[in-house]
Amino acid sequence: MVSLSCRSKVMVRGALTLAFCGMVSAGATVSAFAQDVDRSTLSGDIVSDGSSTVGPVTQAVAEEFSGVAPDVRSSVDISGTGGGFERFCNGETDLQNASRPIAEDEIANCEANGVEYLELPIAIDGLTVVVNSENDFLECLTTDELQTLWRADDPANTWADLNPEFPDETIALYGPGTDSGTFDYFVETILGDDIEIRQDFTPSEDDNVLVEGVAGDANALGYFGYIYYIENQDALTAVAIDGGDGCVLPTAETVEDGSYAPLSRPLFIYMNEASLERPEVQEFARFYIEEARNLVGDVGYNALPEGSYAESAELLEAAISGESMATPDA
Repeated sequence: MVSLSCRSKVMVRGALTLAFCGMVSAGATVSAFAQDVDRSTLSGDIVSDGSSTVGPVTQAVAEEFSGVAPDVRSSVDISGTGGGFERFCNGETDLQNASRPIAEDEIANCEANGVEYLELPIAIDGLTVVVNSENDFLECLTTDELQTLWRADDPANTWADLNPEFPDETIALYGPGTDSGTFDYFVETILGDDIEIRQDFTPSEDDNVLVEGVAGDANALGYFGYIYYIENQDALTAVAIDGGDGCVLPTAETVEDGSYAPLSRPLFIYMNEASLERPEVQEFARFYIEEARNLVGDVGYNALPEGSYAESAELLEAAISGESMATPDA
């Protein structure tokens, strides 16, 4: 048996690190996508839930997969990474979309319910801080200034609180809700363990709601996944982030090379191993990894480094063949 012990952790002060869920052992002979399956004969339902950031990638995969497996129905629900993990660890979904790695309490919940899973990184995203397009004065924020904006204790409430040369207008904040992995990542990265986040912001697990909020208020500021900024550049302006090495705007290049720090992050899917016993789920997962490099770019995210998808394919084949245990070590 191949043991896949994983812990994908990211962002150590500006360096984007992708750690995969272990390696297939030297003695294993797993050939990725070795099975010859006529996908047009498949049928069934595949249920996914979770991150609104990863959801568009899974939706794009589902649409493409329907072209080769028209009798397989795929649903992509959006309840945030945390809300999705609740369903996933209860055995209600086949695939979990996640904008952060699974948390320790979620690992425990999966273990308690006998849900074993495989973690697969699928793309790189840049969590993007945005303002209304009418805002012509805020070009860059340091991570300390971001912390001042979002902390509960003595926060900045007006633009002038950040810089006396800015307008003395109250800032309307928009951010992901507490079930969102983007919320978790932002709080951990910007506020840390000891600083509470302020509660007087408008939350939503649906990034489109956040886009509409910032686009509709000249004094608004918010944050969400890079793709939602890219799709709404006519109404939003991205704010450069200074993580200690100067102001850097999120772009495909700066997100991929890690210079957009500390807000570059990997995105994941989690596969329920019990679901991987069903042919339609096996082929959907294989198709996902086969097409991920192209489709994540079409959606607006960055593909993983060269060779990463081949490694994920081997991990997937090991899980399908029953040669793996994919429950991570906490």
